Amino acid sequence: MSFSPLSPRSTLLHFVRLTQTRTVTCSSFHAGNRHMSQGITRDSMRGKPVDIEPSRLTVTKTTSPKELPPSKSLIFGETFSDHMLRIPWTDATGWGAPGIVPFSTINLCPGTTMLHYAQSLFEGMKAYRHADDTVTLFRPEMNMKRMNTSAQRLLLPTFNSNALIECIKVLIAVDRRWIPKEPGHSLYIRPTLIATNSTLALAPPKEALLFVIACPVGPYYPQGFKPVPLYGTTEYTRAAPKGIGAYKLAANYGPCILAQKCAANWGYMQNLWLHGPEHWLTEAGVMNLFVVIKDSGGVTELITPPLDEMILPGVTRDSVLALARNHVSGVKRLRGFPDAIKVSERPINMGEIIQSSKEGRLVELFGTGTAAIITPVERIGYNGGDIMIPTGEDGMGPVSRPLWTELVGIQMGAVKSDWNHVVSK
Repeated sequence: MSFSPLSPRSTLLHFVRLTQTRTVTCSSFHAGNRHMSQGITRDSMRGKPVDIEPSRLTVTKTTSPKELPPSKSLIFGETFSDHMLRIPWTDATGWGAPGIVPFSTINLCPGTTMLHYAQSLFEGMKAYRHADDTVTLFRPEMNMKRMNTSAQRLLLPTFNSNALIECIKVLIAVDRRWIPKEPGHSLYIRPTLIATNSTLALAPPKEALLFVIACPVGPYYPQGFKPVPLYGTTEYTRAAPKGIGAYKLAANYGPCILAQKCAANWGYMQNLWLHGPEHWLTEAGVMNLFVVIKDSGGVTELITPPLDEMILPGVTRDSVLALARNHVSGVKRLRGFPDAIKVSERPINMGEIIQSSKEGRLVELFGTGTAAIITPVERIGYNGGDIMIPTGEDGMGPVSRPLWTELVGIQMGAVKSDWNHVVSK
């Protein structure tokens, strides 16, 4: 699959000519050979199902643009931009024409399978505005790869990743004014895919809707880093081997709220998901997890649980591992990062946490995710007591601090990286 490149500037010039009510086909996109996805994407000239085609994208701009809220008043997920992307799908015809339309409600039959059988998945990504006013997406190809993997798990339709990214870039360009200019702010992007069959029959979806909405968000820690306490949850299980824990499905998140509420009632910010009788660490709330310990020889080890069918393959997790391994290999050294460090994807249980803490070898523990990037942990509630986790004066540790600095530098454009995909300049 290949697309002729559409320069960010030409994207803006193309859409700046749109009137408030005009609907325009984005003919400046050029598609090459169509991507064959799961055997359902074929030449539309033969009347067969087709993949997402950016060349068919239309834009209908709102006639009532909303007033931008003050950035200091933003609450995550409560304020949405003016437009959304919608792409319908049917088993018979494949992906329909993508359309950017005014943000609105979605009408669903009460018998829609998604409402009854949780045939729904989503992604979370961000668009950033740099100091020179360039707008970028951070590693969107990773989100698209994971979204396709999740779709396969639910037998929802897959798609060409590059095609959807191009459509999302246009949505961001149209709603560019919604990207806050203040440091640490961004536009949160939520691609979602749902089954829309109007039937109570439990079967593979024959109709689906892919939509993308966006909301401006502020920094996760507006007053500076504040390490969080975690409760080691043994009363509930987030995921099991060969289950759905490794996929970003809606069904993975609703059931977690009860455990999180219990943790909050006991004085903890989030819960630490523990698995099995050995209490293996898996995830922290909805974040991936990293532990830093020193061995008996004083060598620092950065540890994260392996992707073992229960752990979500987080984009920030992958980025942290890549930065750490590049430091070790000498590809790019990180200022302030330990010179001697071992990077491991291996199981770790509460027994090892307790032992390293008692021996003074526990360096730090932190979560990673799109929302906060890195979240330091100050203590773990476990078996009636608290295990204290070292943190620095700024709330971070010697490993998480340089990783966070590098990641934020990349996302905000201060550090050059091919992880950034330019949307517009």
